[in-house]
Amino acid sequence: MSFWDGLRPGRSMDFASGSAATNSIELTKRHPTVSLTKQGAATGNLRVTLTWQMRTSDLVGKKRGGGSLLRHPLKMFQPEPVQAHTQSMVNVDLDLGCLYELADGSKGVVQPLGNFFGSLNSPPYVKGSGDDRFGSGSGETLYVNLDHRESIKRLLVFVYIYDQTPAFDRTHAKVTLYPSNGPRVEIDLEERAPQARSCAVLTIENIKDELIVRREVRYVYGFQAELDRLYGWGLQWGRGYKTKVGGT
Repeated sequence: MSFWDGLRPGRSMDFASGSAATNSIELTKRHPTVSLTKQGAATGNLRVTLTWQMRTSDLVGKKRGGGSLLRHPLKMFQPEPVQAHTQSMVNVDLDLGCLYELADGSKGVVQPLGNFFGSLNSPPYVKGSGDDRFGSGSGETLYVNLDHRESIKRLLVFVYIYDQTPAFDRTHAKVTLYPSNGPRVEIDLEERAPQARSCAVLTIENIKDELIVRREVRYVYGFQAELDRLYGWGLQWGRGYKTKVGGT
């Protein structure tokens, strides 16, 4: 059940128990914002995860079962999601990053590219867990220390495709926020942008001591520098590289 379903007459607000494992708030074009402060979720460590799956149109030689189609003929028009690390899959490497601006004016980025993993208990109070190259169930994760929320002015969480063919049109990607208290917040990257290499997914802003999460889902055809210009960060960008798998 979404947060907005709970506002309908006759529907109880089940997520009030604070169980993030069973309840969620889905941010959409129609309902793009939620207040972490009003949800009682503006303290502790906020976990932000990226997970994705691929469409079966990228499978090599995959055939649908004839018996299943006879019983459910409409399935032939529906893509079947499969795990992104399937070997017959086009190689897609989605990365999760975060642009930050602190209350003292300092700015920067946390991302696997360039090994900018940040810090949780000191500025910028944002830390990346590492780089998942295969879209596994655990996905990639950022942590935000909301106990230092007064030091955070704004964050921009983004997803980008590193050094591979653009494939946002072939992925089912989702970014999920897990607060220390209350329901999780989900944002699907459902729009198809075949040539895009980056996507601004959400912002978290400290507005008059209230933490507001806003769905963005804005695709761009460049990388971090283009996201920077779009949101006015003003950083200087250069070519970056990631450590090879199995390397040092």
